[in-house]
Amino acid sequence: MPLTLSIDCGGTGLKGSVLDPEGSMVAEPVRVATPYPLPPSRFIAELAAIAGQLPRADRVTVGMPGMIRHGTVVTTPHYITKRGPHSPVDPELERAWQGFDVDEALEGELSLPTLVMNDAEVAGAGAISGFGFEVMFTLGTGLGCAIFDNGVLMPHLELSRAPVRRGRIYDEYVGDKARKRHGRTVWSRRVRESLLGLQPMLQWDELYLGGGNSGKVRESDLKALGPAVAVVPNEVGIIGGVRAWQITQLPSAALVPEEFGPQRSEDELASLLDQILLGGQTPAETDQP
Repeated sequence: MPLTLSIDCGGTGLKGSVLDPEGSMVAEPVRVATPYPLPPSRFIAELAAIAGQLPRADRVTVGMPGMIRHGTVVTTPHYITKRGPHSPVDPELERAWQGFDVDEALEGELSLPTLVMNDAEVAGAGAISGFGFEVMFTLGTGLGCAIFDNGVLMPHLELSRAPVRRGRIYDEYVGDKARKRHGRTVWSRRVRESLLGLQPMLQWDELYLGGGNSGKVRESDLKALGPAVAVVPNEVGIIGGVRAWQITQLPSAALVPEEFGPQRSEDELASLLDQILLGGQTPAETDQP
């Protein structure tokens, strides 16, 4: 069974370890401060340096902040800044990160199969039960989010960038900077109010709170969220690196339930989609004069 190098990349720190097939660490975690400025090439070099301090693994899982699709960065909130979280954005870094294929770059650097996801998604993989509609929120530099339905990862929502109050986004409203500025009581109340506001939209069966600040939410505010809330250790951002490979593998049978008829090939589905988009005509018919 494979060993997994799992690296949790945050706005202020990079942490990694090697996991056995059960998700247990086989080595002490390596932790380094996130360096800035951080162009993609330096990021890959930092991850390779962490890998070099740990036992050899068979595959790699990386969780990083932002909107990550198929291992490629759509947006990332911290690594495009000049001096780290909440500092000015560097336009050159923003261009460098947009569309950067972290998966391909790191796989080439380490010569290992690599899976790159949003950091809250990896943390969620390490926390969820796999039953029902489960939501993970991470409280750290900002607000991370991941959603799972019966153990299957749903498309990512970058809720951290959504407006929440008076033009501020969630990252600003409940992030670590707000906690330090306003104190634990005010910050914890903000977390409670934010999650109560999101609950009607998400209707979770179970809610998990992770990240470095999850343990700082006051007990009274946790109780106000109801019984279906669990605070999980920050280490799930690493130990989720094994299950992350499973939650992204949606069985093909789940795509088309049996009651809707036999499975179709990708070519058949593509042809059917063309007919729907073209109003029932086949592509060949649209070429007729």
